[in-house]
Amino acid sequence: MRFYNREKELEALKRIKERSEYSSTFTVIMGRRRIGKTTLMVKSAEGDRSVYLFVSRVAEPLLCEKLQKTAEEARIEIAGSTTKFRDLFKALMISSREEPLTIMIDEFQDLKYVNPAIYGEIQEIWDLYKDTTKVNLIVCGSVHSMMVGLFEDSKEPLFGRATSKIELRPFPISVMKTILKEYNPGYASDDILALYMLTGGVPEYLGVLMDSRMDTADKMIDGITSIDSVFIRDGRDLVVSEFGRDYRTYFSIMQLIAGGKNRRGEIDSVLGMETGAYLRRLEDEYSFIRQSSPIFSEPGSRNARFCIADMYLRFYFRFILPYQDHIESGRRDLLNKAIRNGLDEYSGRVLEDYFRQRIVEEEEYTEVGSYWSRKGDVEIDIIVLNDLDKTADIIEVKRNPKKLDMNALMVKAETVKHDLKEHDVRFRGLSIDDV
Repeated sequence: MRFYNREKELEALKRIKERSEYSSTFTVIMGRRRIGKTTLMVKSAEGDRSVYLFVSRVAEPLLCEKLQKTAEEARIEIAGSTTKFRDLFKALMISSREEPLTIMIDEFQDLKYVNPAIYGEIQEIWDLYKDTTKVNLIVCGSVHSMMVGLFEDSKEPLFGRATSKIELRPFPISVMKTILKEYNPGYASDDILALYMLTGGVPEYLGVLMDSRMDTADKMIDGITSIDSVFIRDGRDLVVSEFGRDYRTYFSIMQLIAGGKNRRGEIDSVLGMETGAYLRRLEDEYSFIRQSSPIFSEPGSRNARFCIADMYLRFYFRFILPYQDHIESGRRDLLNKAIRNGLDEYSGRVLEDYFRQRIVEEEEYTEVGSYWSRKGDVEIDIIVLNDLDKTADIIEVKRNPKKLDMNALMVKAETVKHDLKEHDVRFRGLSIDDV
């Protein structure tokens, strides 16, 4: 799949590079695994004097030998043989005094496994040489929580050293549509919904599907259950890379949330334990889940629900992890059947998220949310507030357009009538036909 989108990020990196020609800059690219950090980093350095360094978890002398060879292949001469990363980094910094140099370091967090002292050494050398050199230093890594800790924990030596940070997000729906249209010009609503449901806009997942010509909903479901599918294994790899060996309780919580047990009390009850600390870490440290409260509720409302923030992980914990027996026994046909049996109900809920995201991306608003009563007897799928124009859209979402009932929606809206007394209220129905 060709390079899409990222124009704003490339423009930002171009401006950073121009600044580095006067004084060195230090950029950190953040984002979940498979989001395209490496591709963006390398793309931004095309045509420049640059070196790409990939950190492997090996002994420091072996890593330095490999990286020095990489630097020399990029025509950057380093005197002697380096066995210490600090010496290699210092030599690269000094080599930029006369001619600007872009240094890209991938899997930066893995320097911890090579030698934890390296971060302090980088800080020391950076502080000594950044004002007299012309380095455009860009680093990224696939373990998001570790990267955040390295640069945002005040106890870490690199805290405050980054001059720029770029957080990569999944592609918006408009870009997903552009990509799908190039591969399948006559795509149907179910095709784009399936693409959104399975990838959430993560570039590498999109590339896997499109490059394999899995460009319809049916082909996508068949493709992700094939024996070599990245969709089968990536969920576990992604989460375990963040949690390490202490992952089982987190897996259980995320599987419950994906299956509809989305309130703290329900999760505690099923697992028979207090899960508050786990939920906080999942939300605040790892960004795997998010907590939402009904629109118009007070801050800190106890009437909150959790959901898995990442669309692919939501699908993984709903359909892949629970059916590991089918995967391990080689019965991908049974996995495929299990997914298809639950797909109508699941995709109906995904449809709400799809329209909510599209509204955020395309329409004018001051707040977008949902409403549910504490008892759960009243639910409104989407409420869009525009306090500038004093308008409010109350929206019902149904997969089947024949099931949309505006009269019933108006009755439910009486519950929030008091909160909308200053707004011009409009009622809308959205279905698969509107995708």
